Amino acid sequence: MLERPEAHDAQRPLGILGRMDAADAWPPPDPLGEALHFLRMDGGFYCRSELSAPWGMTLHPMPGYLWFHVVTTGAVLLEVDEEHSRWLHPGDVTLVPHGHGHCLRSEPGVPAPGVLELDMEHPSDRYEIIRHGGEGAPTTLICGAVRFEHPAAHNLVGILPPIVHIESSEGPRASWMHGVFKLMAAEAREFQPGGEAVITRLADVLVIQPIRSWIETAPAARSGWLGALQDQQIGRALALIHREPARAWTVASLANELALSRSAFAARFTELVNEPAIHYVTRWRMQVAQSALETEGATVAELADRLGYRSEAAFARAFKRVIGVPPGAVKRRGDTRAATSGGFAPAMAGS
Repeated sequence: MLERPEAHDAQRPLGILGRMDAADAWPPPDPLGEALHFLRMDGGFYCRSELSAPWGMTLHPMPGYLWFHVVTTGAVLLEVDEEHSRWLHPGDVTLVPHGHGHCLRSEPGVPAPGVLELDMEHPSDRYEIIRHGGEGAPTTLICGAVRFEHPAAHNLVGILPPIVHIESSEGPRASWMHGVFKLMAAEAREFQPGGEAVITRLADVLVIQPIRSWIETAPAARSGWLGALQDQQIGRALALIHREPARAWTVASLANELALSRSAFAARFTELVNEPAIHYVTRWRMQVAQSALETEGATVAELADRLGYRSEAAFARAFKRVIGVPPGAVKRRGDTRAATSGGFAPAMAGS
């Protein structure tokens, strides 16, 4: 039996648990746009690499992080595994979405020591400068590793392939993307006061744009959770669940919102999302609770109350059933991550 929470009090503050902050004033036009709205990065750090051939470096696995790479001069061979590698050229933006370890080289076969073995400068807690290589052709590279707090972002990033790449000349957005590259390169090179904040905001654009391009063109984006978000009826149901996770949703109430029969709604939801609607509701609640435990320092009692559960025990049972571990274990993990965040070394040591 699913644990059913009590009816939600509309006056109760939810924070990440359903309220959309900026979207309250300017709501996204569609459920997919709403999911992209939640691609807000947190805990990122950035690195400018000044490299000269021959050179190579290995970036170790960082579960839960998304890597991005922007080449400003020269060329880079990116190798995730035997099946996923490609050359990167100036103005290209490439994502390694799942935190997989990967190598960057000036050419195939060049030794690639671990990045932690290289000399680094540390202008700030979240920004490094690497100078490495021989006396050959120069390459300049801006890298970043970021993570996302909101479960909608986790769901979206989890669907992406091992590499997402957008070429500098690709599509009608190329001209303004070049402007973003130039500004990011200038900020990384000069590192004036406030430069880290500017780089962080520009990184938001550089990460979201390749994801948008992938969604527009990839067949995989037409099915599963992403495809369901783009369905006129089921996408609306998902948006309602995402916005109001504490509401006591039932198949009947969701179907009523869409002016569908219970049977028609239940069948279509399961077909598109690959799980029954009420299972999705429960899983979504536990995902937002997990995010709050990891990033807000929320307590089990607070989350049980905010999500409308009758008791801490009922909430904890539902959480362990869906997430696989007790909520207290997730909270301790989040506390540890917050205490050690910042820079390549701490982030990789904690991966």
